[in-house]
Amino acid sequence: MVSERTLPEFHATSAQISSEEGLVLYEDMILGRFFEDKCAEMYYRGKMFGFVHLYNGQEAVSTGVIKAMRPDEDFVSSTYRDHVHALSCGVPAREVMAELFGKATGCSKGRGGSMHMFSAEHRLLGGYAFVAEGIPVATGAAFQSKYRREVMGDESADQVTACFFGDGASNNGQFFECLNMAALWKLPILYVVENNKWAIGMAHERATSQPEIYKKASVFGMAGVEVDGMDVLAVRAAAQEAIARARAGEGPTLIEALTYRFRGHSLADPDELRSPEEKQTWKARDPIQKFAAYLTEQNLADSAELKEIERKVQQLVNEAVEFAENSPEPDPSELRRFIFAEDE
Repeated sequence: MVSERTLPEFHATSAQISSEEGLVLYEDMILGRFFEDKCAEMYYRGKMFGFVHLYNGQEAVSTGVIKAMRPDEDFVSSTYRDHVHALSCGVPAREVMAELFGKATGCSKGRGGSMHMFSAEHRLLGGYAFVAEGIPVATGAAFQSKYRREVMGDESADQVTACFFGDGASNNGQFFECLNMAALWKLPILYVVENNKWAIGMAHERATSQPEIYKKASVFGMAGVEVDGMDVLAVRAAAQEAIARARAGEGPTLIEALTYRFRGHSLADPDELRSPEEKQTWKARDPIQKFAAYLTEQNLADSAELKEIERKVQQLVNEAVEFAENSPEPDPSELRRFIFAEDE
């Protein structure tokens, strides 16, 4: 059954984006969708192993938040559904695909696989297999930014951290402990709840005493906002405001993005618990189709430009697969390498 909770209203025309900005957002969302579709194909062809959790349907959240941040400066903490977060952070598609293939050229050197994407270069703090595991890590990253700036006198240390997690994580102890600390210390962090309505097979409304997660921010005296997670401009506007507050030293924000995953929990999930009516209702709100319509209606792009982006991205994804297939396996002699930090 579809939740009766309605999506918050947002008037996209107030976003005031340029054609260039719109095309950047569209390309990032298309990259996420095409990449995940290719992952499904490769998984079923036996090129990937273990659990693979896809992001289809939630692209507006990753793009809306991460593309509002400073590339290669601000920090991002992900979840086990981390491929698209990595792509939005700028990790090359070939390195993400190679990681999924378990190859040495992957962003985690083939050690992490689907659930443990990491890139120091792109300030991606990692994907995490355990629910809510990334929340303390992200809180620590935000703390070090504040400490470096206010205690060590580093004026350049004004980085903001975005911490992504699902609705199920908002019932875990780490969530409450870290939000409390972040509010007390006014840490520069965005806690981004990707509320896709289902924690594996548990409907969100059945698992929590307060289904409106953003309202939990009030307990800590923290700013909390609900946003349509199927609207990239709505997410982007909420993120920009929260980032500005964080960078100005005004503390954290809890952003609840109401979204939906179009596939099962993982590629091993037959997805039989959700009703066909619920899935169809949310697919009608496809964030990519919605944004494409907006771009053309506002004369920010025409269909030919969007088609060219799709063609370019599909070629990029195909090349990523070719790169991954032709990359070497990790050398067995390096089995214990990368467990500890190494000298330069």
